[in-house]
Amino acid sequence: MLGATLTGAATAAEAPFFQRHKQPVGIQLYSLGPDLAKELDAQLATVSKIGFKSVELAGYLGRTPAELRAAFDKAGLICPSAHISPKGGGGFSGDLAKLADDMHVIGVKSVMMPIFYIPDRMGGADLRQAGVQMTADDWKWNADFLNEKAAVLKKAGIISGYHNHNFEFAPLGDTNGMEILLKGTDPNLVTFEMDAGWVTAAGHDPLAMLKAHPGRFTQMHVKDIKPTTKANFELKQDPTEVGGGMIDWKKLLPAAYAAGIRGFYYEQEPPFAHPRLESAKISYDYLAKVVA
Repeated sequence: MLGATLTGAATAAEAPFFQRHKQPVGIQLYSLGPDLAKELDAQLATVSKIGFKSVELAGYLGRTPAELRAAFDKAGLICPSAHISPKGGGGFSGDLAKLADDMHVIGVKSVMMPIFYIPDRMGGADLRQAGVQMTADDWKWNADFLNEKAAVLKKAGIISGYHNHNFEFAPLGDTNGMEILLKGTDPNLVTFEMDAGWVTAAGHDPLAMLKAHPGRFTQMHVKDIKPTTKANFELKQDPTEVGGGMIDWKKLLPAAYAAGIRGFYYEQEPPFAHPRLESAKISYDYLAKVVA
């Protein structure tokens, strides 16, 4: 009997990470690029056929919330998370009651601010320009902004969070924007979605960050980058499919799960070496089999 128990335990330990933890492998739809909006049903069907079970939105793709929900249902996908802009009528600066209603229609439970709120004084600065101009006070303002919006959305049953790039890690004296956001936001209101690829591109260790901030990260962008990526804070990386880069997923995935992350979304930045859906399949196949 003991032998059978030990064999069962060994078999469970050897099962692939996502299967063992009963976690769906998700995909951030940004990875599929502009053609997704034109070929929504066909591409979602392919995403589902590849094996993805959940998706994360990045914009409404020219559809209404009801149309998006119908498309996801048709493909057998769930959409528990969405990236919502900090500015604009449909974003964190707009009608939050309507935003919450829209998210409930789609089935979204968590909304992530994918970039910081660019200070009005910067005018039409693009993201890269704005990222290097951000001050400690700008990041503190963003932390307060997140707290304020998250408090409203929480009452409507929606969780709010922030997704990082690599400009958050630019040094500001003895701190940086990411540390300011983590310390300045209320853990009871604001969560974080770690983009492991961008953390690594900034020259930081995702594993160390999880350990330094237990409980703050509840979602992750599973993104890989090539070792040729030079540490920077200016939106630069050499992207590749998951499993083909420099991140040790066999260590990071279990650490992420132990830290409380329950939403894992494959994402890849351009340029792509393969058609986007092919790259998604390469990454999915790796993640579906990885024992971690």
